[in-house]
Amino acid sequence: MTAIAEGTSTTNAASYLLSLKGVSKAFGANQALSGVDFEVGAGEVVALVGDNGAGKSTLVKAIAGVQLCDEGTFYFNGELVRITSPQDATALGIATVYQDLALCDNLDVVANLYLGREVFSNGAARAAYLLDETAMEQSALKLLESLAVTTVKDVREPVESLSGGQRQAVAIARSLLGAPSVVLLDEPTAALGVSQTEQVLGLIHELRKRGLGVVIISHNLENVFAVADRIVVLRLGRRSATFDVRGVSREDVVSAITGAEFGLGAQIREESA
Repeated sequence: MTAIAEGTSTTNAASYLLSLKGVSKAFGANQALSGVDFEVGAGEVVALVGDNGAGKSTLVKAIAGVQLCDEGTFYFNGELVRITSPQDATALGIATVYQDLALCDNLDVVANLYLGREVFSNGAARAAYLLDETAMEQSALKLLESLAVTTVKDVREPVESLSGGQRQAVAIARSLLGAPSVVLLDEPTAALGVSQTEQVLGLIHELRKRGLGVVIISHNLENVFAVADRIVVLRLGRRSATFDVRGVSREDVVSAITGAEFGLGAQIREESA
């Protein structure tokens, strides 16, 4: 079992695609994050777990530029950077897929994939702002095929008619159009059935194979163990433990999440001393 004391990292920022040091955020009297370190490397899936209110969403929003932190430094590819807006995060190569997916139900798959990234026709047609529907459709098919998304048969099908797993696949595919290096996934398997969950987990494996750094927030430890390389536990706004999934049990992770005083709790206290 590998457990690391709160607020510590196993190596320096230059070893990771994305590294955060000493991130803190308060909402009035509520200290949502306190001196949190976090990192994800290329071709690595890191699961961020913890009870409700542990600070997971606050940390992801800080990375995504949606919510500014009060303190902390950010490094991308070893370089000190500032993330003060979603545009900053996107420009660095950070894409975020939120739990609500932010898809337009009345639009088809192609329109959702290229919303805000529309491809216009060349020549006189471009002057009239005519969309190159054929190019977008062919590109959409190629993108989904490259991700081994075989369940979406018709890219002209309205998103509202897709299953939960298919919708998640479209949202993840859309996040890749900007060629990101890091993808943040907020509860990607929430409310999905068994087969749909397997499809999404397969997509996460594909992102890892592409060399992306992947961060997933999840309450489902079975899914976490199926895809993650490391597990970072937040508890009461602090990083309480880090695990390599190859040497840890679900009981150890639950112990870190709940703060149980047996086993893991004793080890963390020892390492913090």
